[in-house]
Amino acid sequence: MKTKSISTFLILASVALHLVTSSAEKRPNILFVFSDDHAPHAIGAYEGWLKSVNPTPNIDKLAAQGMLFENSFCTNSICGPSRAVIQTGKHSHKNGFMNNGNTFDWNQQTFPKLLQKAGYQTAIYGKSHLRGNPKGFDDWAVLPGQGLYYNPDMIFPDGKRRIDGYCTDVVTDLAVDWLKSKRKGDKPFMLMVQHKAPHRNWMPATRHLALYDDIEIPEPPTLFDKWEENAPPARHQELEDDRQMDLNYELFADLTPD
Repeated sequence: MKTKSISTFLILASVALHLVTSSAEKRPNILFVFSDDHAPHAIGAYEGWLKSVNPTPNIDKLAAQGMLFENSFCTNSICGPSRAVIQTGKHSHKNGFMNNGNTFDWNQQTFPKLLQKAGYQTAIYGKSHLRGNPKGFDDWAVLPGQGLYYNPDMIFPDGKRRIDGYCTDVVTDLAVDWLKSKRKGDKPFMLMVQHKAPHRNWMPATRHLALYDDIEIPEPPTLFDKWEENAPPARHQELEDDRQMDLNYELFADLTPD
């Protein structure tokens, strides 16, 4: 099923409001998976140009069996503000989080709080990027700020501690452990699993360092595009190889952190 012109926060808000008045036996479990800066051209279901290099069969299966949004829009594409919109269903000037320098007001209404009122058990693991301790969740563990790829620090309700491993694996393991050992079987759940990858600075798990050694990656069709015919945000962004990529910070990784 393909859906046009619909945004994620409207879906989440509508689902939350509906579930407040739904009977318990009809309430579905909700798993929200968030991968940071994961562009459509890197997802097979969107016929992205990278699908032959990096296939995404599991995501493609979800799209084939569920809904594929072909004309959806991001309210605010910056890391923190995008997450604030998803939490609240409000535009950035209404939820108060307009750029990554702001601090999110966790006292305002959010869709996890609505789900809690509807009898849901809620949890969030991974990148929050909203500052402050998450509210509306029965359990949580979030990265401080952007977080690290290797042996990341995680902030838990009882404090911060470092977890050995690759960040994607760490976040996934925390979520799976919650499902196996902390989930209450008599309640529906809403679990948010929010990965920092593939956000720059593009540090892969050590097991994937040689993944593309024998693969020729095609040249992106927009590699030399100057965006003259696009709106100013497309011309003046900070994601270009020739102007913003840092040789030391973004192309080399210290794989043996303390």
